[in-house]
Amino acid sequence: MAELLGFEIVDTSFKAYVTKLIKKYEEGIKTVVVSGNPEVLYTALNDSEVKSLCIKSDIIPDGIGVIISGKIARQHFEERIAGIDIMCSLLSYSRKSRAPIYMLGAKESILKRAVDVCRKKYDADIVGCHNGYFDIDDCDDIIDDINKSNAGILFAAMGCPKQELFIARHMDKLNCSIFMGVGGSFDVLAGKVKRAPKWMINCGMEWLYRAVREPARILRLGVIPKFILISLMYDKRKKDR
Repeated sequence: MAELLGFEIVDTSFKAYVTKLIKKYEEGIKTVVVSGNPEVLYTALNDSEVKSLCIKSDIIPDGIGVIISGKIARQHFEERIAGIDIMCSLLSYSRKSRAPIYMLGAKESILKRAVDVCRKKYDADIVGCHNGYFDIDDCDDIIDDINKSNAGILFAAMGCPKQELFIARHMDKLNCSIFMGVGGSFDVLAGKVKRAPKWMINCGMEWLYRAVREPARILRLGVIPKFILISLMYDKRKKDR
């Protein structure tokens, strides 16, 4: 594990982490996977509930801002691990093992297309789904539906911090083993949003591609320099102690 702003971050290869995650699933160990990008971790710094969840989760180094901040803190991650790639690996695992998956989040039309893709392209065992338009503090019917489906893996695509808060508040009542907030990944599965070309992903420029394709995201990118600055200040304070 690497350390960044007081959070432990997964520091291993993508392949090694997926292998470890699947092993924990097969052993019935409850695991929360947090896509450690600047937006999520910045939220955690300012929200005690999200912070508490992150502290007990597997935080993967997802996002160029986290990679840069890691270098500032002399933490050179072995590999960037994108949350959507973990999700796709779990979909492929579901095909091989019939691991049951519940998909929660997005608009109803997007959700239905994403579920259809997961069943047809990945042959994944999707045992239930529900859109992301509900009150996370008044959702006993959804909790019951997830448990009745016998899902072992839950993908929550409701954006930060709603998906993290849903997991934090309800994971103890749910029988799933893997909980993962996947942001806008259902949009990608449904074909509404395209991922960047492979070369841009490998260069850590996926954020730029998405900003160009989705100008509404530009305001959200402001969190990246804020997060890097906080990392720099945090590292300086550590040196001065």
